[in-house]
Amino acid sequence: MIRASLAALPVLFLAGAALAGHADEGHAVARQVVDNPYGLDALWAQGDFVSKGTLIILALMSMASWYILVVKLIEQSRLMRHAKAAAAGFWKAASVADGARALAEDSPFRFVASAGMEAAQHHEGALTEKIDLNTWVTMSIQRAVGEIVSELQGGLAVLATVGSTAPFVGLFGTVWGIYHALTAIGIAGQAAIDKVAGPVGEALIMTAFGLAVAVPAVLGYNLLVRRNKLAAEKVRAFAADLHAVLLAGSSGGGNLRVVR
Repeated sequence: MIRASLAALPVLFLAGAALAGHADEGHAVARQVVDNPYGLDALWAQGDFVSKGTLIILALMSMASWYILVVKLIEQSRLMRHAKAAAAGFWKAASVADGARALAEDSPFRFVASAGMEAAQHHEGALTEKIDLNTWVTMSIQRAVGEIVSELQGGLAVLATVGSTAPFVGLFGTVWGIYHALTAIGIAGQAAIDKVAGPVGEALIMTAFGLAVAVPAVLGYNLLVRRNKLAAEKVRAFAADLHAVLLAGSSGGGNLRVVR
């Protein structure tokens, strides 16, 4: 019995050590969940109007860039669907007017077709008669295509601006935080970690926010530019085919009516 008790002592010692280790880990975890006095909440609560203003500007820039990115992706997807509809049904119609009427009212391809038919049908006036029909139809179709491309490019300037300026806005917040750290050192007379941890943490948070705002804006800008190029090519290809059909007289003469 005594031998069994003595043999169990090492086991009990190891178990106690393990329990003590788990207890220490529990205390460490408990210490980790304590609120960080140098985190984002502390930055907002203790920051001055410059720090809060910088955070608000970065937040507005981020919301604007994400809003534009989502809206433009939806617009591009809608245009791609209209392109498929135009390729599937427009060229099978008996006339340009019938093909345009079969398209959706908000379709940019219907807008281009209407512009081309109107130019081919209404080529009168003392000044416009001096321009041959080929040039007049070409100019009208190109104007319609230009309007569509301009709408596709809307909002890209905001993404480019956010992507190029957000890092510098964050850098301004960084410089302001370093200024606060140097001020704290000067007031305390020594570079104590508790005096400079807050301002330095504020500076690092501002840098991270600037990069977090700029990177999605730059990536979104490049994505939208590439998709805009594909969409514009589809519109221009449709306009070129429409121009050839109008000049060849395949619209059916009297069937060449402006679609509203």
